[in-house]
Amino acid sequence: MELVIKGKNMEVEKAAQDYIKSKLNRLERHLPDITEVKVEVVQEMTKSAENRFVVQVTINSHGTLLRGEERAGNIYAAIDVVVDVLNRQIERFKAKLYRSRRRVTPFRREEANEELQEEVVEEKESKIVKVKRFPVKPMTPEEAAEQMELLSHDFFIFFNPESNKFSVLYRRGDGNYGLIEPELA
Repeated sequence: MELVIKGKNMEVEKAAQDYIKSKLNRLERHLPDITEVKVEVVQEMTKSAENRFVVQVTINSHGTLLRGEERAGNIYAAIDVVVDVLNRQIERFKAKLYRSRRRVTPFRREEANEELQEEVVEEKESKIVKVKRFPVKPMTPEEAAEQMELLSHDFFIFFNPESNKFSVLYRRGDGNYGLIEPELA
């Protein structure tokens, strides 16, 4: 497991880094195939002292991304809470994986080991200020919905092998999902 710890507006002390490592190593008991963990610790200058520290953890387990973000008054409390959130997400993910493996064909198992790729472009004042790139893995819309729920996002970009196109899955206002399949004009 590759662990990357970054501090924003602060320097993450050695003791806090060791605490983060010990807490996140426990997650490997529940999900042993974690390839990369990114931890970002942010100290915000807020009036509310109980929300001063934000810890965001992103786990990459062979293309499946799990993300948790929590706020607390000190860095250690924020780490504890985010690890609890990730434990619940891992349990939910493993339960869905167990249910889906009971009906997965060998071809779809091979697909499950391929990498996930998404591209997100953020706009500010009509200019592109940030471009993100990551691998895209072929998946059905149902699998994309599960991945979108695990990430707690409102949309998800994926490659749909059924239509042989990139598609966008999004959450509608009524709680259902919408699927966008672009066509060249």
